[in-house]
Amino acid sequence: MLNTPFTKQHIALGAKMAAFAGYNMPISYTGINDEHAAVRNHAGVFDVSHMGEFILKGEQALDLIQRTCSNDAAKLVAGQAQYSCLPNLTGGIVDDLIVYCIEPHKTYMLVVNASNIEKDWNWISQFNTKGVEMHNISEQTALLAIQGPKATKIVQSLTDIDIMNLKYYTFVRGKFAGVENVIISATGYTGSGGVEIYFEDSDGAADKIWESIFEAGKADGIKPIGLGARDTLRLEMGYCLYGNDIDDTTSPLEGGLGWITKFNKDFTGKALLEAQKAAGLTRKLVGFEMLERGIPRHDYLIKDASGNTIGKVTSGTQAPSLNKAIGLGYVAVAYASVDSEIYIDIRNTLVKAKVVKAPFA
Repeated sequence: MLNTPFTKQHIALGAKMAAFAGYNMPISYTGINDEHAAVRNHAGVFDVSHMGEFILKGEQALDLIQRTCSNDAAKLVAGQAQYSCLPNLTGGIVDDLIVYCIEPHKTYMLVVNASNIEKDWNWISQFNTKGVEMHNISEQTALLAIQGPKATKIVQSLTDIDIMNLKYYTFVRGKFAGVENVIISATGYTGSGGVEIYFEDSDGAADKIWESIFEAGKADGIKPIGLGARDTLRLEMGYCLYGNDIDDTTSPLEGGLGWITKFNKDFTGKALLEAQKAAGLTRKLVGFEMLERGIPRHDYLIKDASGNTIGKVTSGTQAPSLNKAIGLGYVAVAYASVDSEIYIDIRNTLVKAKVVKAPFA
């Protein structure tokens, strides 16, 4: 297993560790519910240094991004970020990612999922026919997400850059906790506000930034947060997790990502998705809440009142903030409307649920 720059801190804090995407990662410290509440009410720090980062440079960098990504990156100016996905050639999704515009048309950073670093690199590289300079900086890049209603205030105390007024999906670069050239981005995967910070792990920068954040946030109840609470937090917001809710077999239109699929430009797989849109979808990803006792789990079958299979659960949990069980899953379009009655097959028992609009929180 690979380690992040913060693995020793996690172990010293008594985190429950496990393998995730080839890395030794913290799953929880004080318990998922406690950590979840810390982020919703105060602030929490996630080590997400296992994520992948690519730099694309050159006169044709934007062209390469436009051809491989579903969203329209031509709209981006320096300091803006954009959620997007990499469509494949069969109507599915290679990965979802964030595109950071460092210099319009010329320099971009792509942030991809940890389990897909090599896959994404190879996918984009095959379309790089015009000499775009590509650098995989994943191994030397550390990434922390500081999330929660008090997160921005805590981070602001460690830099002279104006973080309090940083708009959603924009970023700045500068000195943070005494470390130069840190990217501070108003993004995150929790729905509770905050920032994500990217920096090169050199000259003790990781230790310095980690210690500075926790010292600055001590009075505001900041806590380290593991991947367990990261999952419950994102699910309450209805955010997709690659490999669960979207993958190579699900189209962005089926997965509710039509808003990042822009048909005003050419991109890989465009014709297939246009045809799917014209023909009408046969299934959709929906959010649902349980009306009876039971927790939906990945791959549980979704059925109608007569026991006919109409879909499958992709993510599910007992939502800590809501005190109810919720989930995401693909269902036949006839059952995709809000308030549609569906049933989750839990150990051969049909447990009633209803389709609701995400976010749940």
